[in-house]
Amino acid sequence: MRDFSWKYFMKTGDVDAYLLYKQMNEQNGQEEVFQQASVEELPELEQEL
Repeated sequence: MRDFSWKYFMKTGDVDAYLLYKQMNEQNGQEEVFQQASVEELPELEQEL
């Protein structure tokens, strides 16, 4: 969906398509931060078990 919204924006200049693209990038960045934090906590969780 992110690639589609970018390509659509590039062809049409539609601001809504750009905002959707930007929103998708922000959500993707938040997911990566959450996944990284989860991986960093794994050793601590294993010690508690």
